[in-house]
Amino acid sequence: MNIRSLTRGDGVVIGAAVLLFIASFLQLYSASGYDLDITAWENLELGLGTYMGGVVGAALIVVNRLLPQPRKIAGLDLGTVGVAFTILAAWSLFWKLVDVPDGGSAAAGLILGFLAALILAAGAVATPLVPALQAALLPAPSPAAPQPPYGGQPQGGYGYPGAQQPQQPYGGQPQPGQPFGGQPQAPQAPQQPQAPAADFSPFWFAVPVARPLFAEDGSPTPIAELAPGTWYLAVEQRGPALVAQTQDGRRGVLQDTSGIQRG
Repeated sequence: MNIRSLTRGDGVVIGAAVLLFIASFLQLYSASGYDLDITAWENLELGLGTYMGGVVGAALIVVNRLLPQPRKIAGLDLGTVGVAFTILAAWSLFWKLVDVPDGGSAAAGLILGFLAALILAAGAVATPLVPALQAALLPAPSPAAPQPPYGGQPQGGYGYPGAQQPQQPYGGQPQPGQPFGGQPQAPQAPQQPQAPAADFSPFWFAVPVARPLFAEDGSPTPIAELAPGTWYLAVEQRGPALVAQTQDGRRGVLQDTSGIQRG
């Protein structure tokens, strides 16, 4: 499970579920001249079926977000089942709030429970639709840049900034291969095959849509699928492609890097 895959919308869902759980232990109704110490747990249908039903729905949404791949129950997405639970809890508490027994009035347990269930359902439904709620709840850590060996210093050489350049003595004659009156030419280094960028630093990223991860040996068969809402670590860059590492330690090449979100 990757806790950094949680979004701001998931944070709203978690906070509302905590309030709903607290409200289940508060007084439901009040009446003038009476001491009614009635909570949702006096009626298991209300306590377990409504209040805890909303909490269970929130747990399903969060667990589905934490898993590397979405899970299904009877062909239904785990998150979709959780959203249905939260809507049912808000709907039931709304009618409990409207249908208060005669001579009584709604107390803190019922009012706070309805508000918490309403926020819970709204957060669960709006998260896939509102971009602001899809942002990461926890910022990704900045990967440490590779450091040179202890005590190592960059070596100066010909063409290195600050290195001494060969000087031609005043009045000296041109060297073989040098045009008459010209300046000394730097020797041409043989071209080397393309290698990963030396200044590349690992970073966390997320994909906007599901994308395949191919093996590093160039095999056309994907070894994994990167899912949106999950953070992955880019460990190397090969041209426009990235070598990514999944949560279970598998490495592969992400060929389509367009629209990725860097952590």
